[in-house]
This record gives sequence, structure tokens and C-alpha cells, in this order.
Amino acid sequence: MIAAGLLVLPTATGLVLPTAARRRAAPQCMAASLEPGDKVAVIGASGNVGKLVTLRLSDSFKVTGISRNPSRVRDFLPADKVELCQADLDDPAALEAALSGAAACVICTGTTAFPTQAWSKSGEEGVRTAVIKALFEGDEALEEGLNPLDLLKSRWQAMLRKLDGQGYNTPRNVDEKGTLAILKAWEAAAGEQRKRLIMLSSIGVQRRTQMPFPVLNACGVLDAKAAGEEAIRADAAAAGYSYTIVRPGQLFGGPYDNNYYLGTLFQLDKDTETQGVKMERGDTLLGDTLRSTLAEVTAQLMESGAALDLDFVVVNEKGEPPSVEGLRQTLASL
Repeated sequence: MIAAGLLVLPTATGLVLPTAARRRAAPQCMAASLEPGDKVAVIGASGNVGKLVTLRLSDSFKVTGISRNPSRVRDFLPADKVELCQADLDDPAALEAALSGAAACVICTGTTAFPTQAWSKSGEEGVRTAVIKALFEGDEALEEGLNPLDLLKSRWQAMLRKLDGQGYNTPRNVDEKGTLAILKAWEAAAGEQRKRLIMLSSIGVQRRTQMPFPVLNACGVLDAKAAGEEAIRADAAAAGYSYTIVRPGQLFGGPYDNNYYLGTLFQLDKDTETQGVKMERGDTLLGDTLRSTLAEVTAQLMESGAALDLDFVVVNEKGEPPSVEGLRQTLASL
């Protein structure tokens, strides 16, 4: 929970960038500031963070919540303030229609770092059988002579490639390919109306070789997020809109609807003494982040126009929750 006046929780690659990112010279214009009434699209609006971001942004903007299953969030979001659209990342036509006229975009999509139900094509089925099958379908000719450790690595990478190719919601398909699909659809749907994009990424993206992040990156989630970040930077520079990449730590706190993640499965939260907010540019901090904190920071970014064309990390720490003014001052100083 955040201080009064802030959000309070209610009960790897080879891919083709969008057209704009392939242009040799970026437009010489600056992205215009957002204004009340501008359309803001939140992609991943039915997720635990996405629904909070959507709700909070609806205080100031015309918000479209985009989800592959909008029915999951209809009772949470006010129908008179939020338009809900159904679209999947692998459905370009639906995604483009949902993003029509969007001046700003918030990417809240994501999947689990390791194989879980969230990787299934529907998000509602188990993937254990598919993972085991892929692990035991190695290429014996290529694996001949490998020691046990190298054999395991070979099988693991082959398994990930197979699940990628079969259309599962793997990190590469969601965080890399999915981000590129969003950029391409947004360009087609909004063109020169594009002003601002915020991506919710993760700590560790720039520290993938430093412990403990190699463990987190075992299935390539940090590699995929890094590729998505780079695609956004390139597209923003070419098209002339502003971007911000926000890197939270392990997410804690409600809502607890999507039980694919450790923090929601066990309903982990922070005590009342751990409500302070710390932010630094780059990828420098360690720690956890309350979902309500992340949603409020995202909304303040959109409302204030702070932290343009940069990336930063946000975590909670011991201390009192910040005031609205304090949070805005911190964002402005990044």
C-alpha cells in the first residue's frame, strides 16, 4: 500500500524490427506531452500488476486494457472508465485494432522464469508433459561424446527451442517476440500519434552473468527482456516517441489472482515497516517490489512526464511510504 493520495489496493534474436526502427535517420521532433483524455493502452491488463496499472491510469487518461482474457478482470476495473479489448500477442490484427489511436502504451506482459502453467498457450493448462517430452527428444548424433553436464545443457536448450517453436508462452515468445509484435502493431495503429511507451522489465537484465541472476536466467527470461528493451530503444529513436524502462525486483503484495508466481502463490507481502521506495538509474539494486508501488510509479511516470528515454530499477526498503510529491521528485531526479 502507498501513502494517502497514492494507489491503494482495493479488496535472443534474429527478429525483424518494426518499420520505424529500420529507418536510417530518426525524426527531428520531440514526442509531445500526454494530456488528460489521451488514450493509454495497457497490454497485459489482466495480470496482477497490469490490472493495478490500468485502474490507476484511468484516473487521468482514457485507458484501454488489452488482455487475451478480459473476462478475468471485468469485475476489477470500472466499465465506465476502462475499455477492455481482447487480443493476443500472436494476433496482429486484434492487437492493431486494440491499439488504434493510442498515444501511449504500457507493456505489462510477462511470463514465469521457469516452466509453469503460465507457459501454456491458454495460460490455464500444465506444461509438464511438453517439457519432459522435449527434454527426452535429443539429437543423438549431435550429443555423442558429450559429458553429462554438457548433455544436460544441450537437452535444456533444445527443449526451450522446441517450446518456442510450438508457440508456448516462453520468455522468448512473450518478452522478445511479443514486444516486437506490440511495437509493430502500435506503429500501424497509431503512427505519428505515438508519444510515450513504458515497459515493465526486471532487475538483472544488465547483470545476467552476476549471481544470482544466471539462475533466474536459466530459461532465458533476462535474455528475452534485454532483447525487448533494445527493440524499444531502437524503435523509439527511429519514430520519435519517448520511452521508459522500469526494472522491479521480485514482485510482492496483492492482488493474488494469478497464482503462477512465488509471491502470489504464497501471498507474500511486505510488513508495514518496508514501505519506502528506492530508485536508481540503470540496473544497480537488489530487493523486492510491491505491485502497488510499481503501479503507482508507472502512473506517476505517465502523468508527470518524468524519466524520459532512460531505464531504472525500483525496489521497496525499510521506511515510510513516500508522498506523491516525494515520489515525483525522485522520478524527476533520475
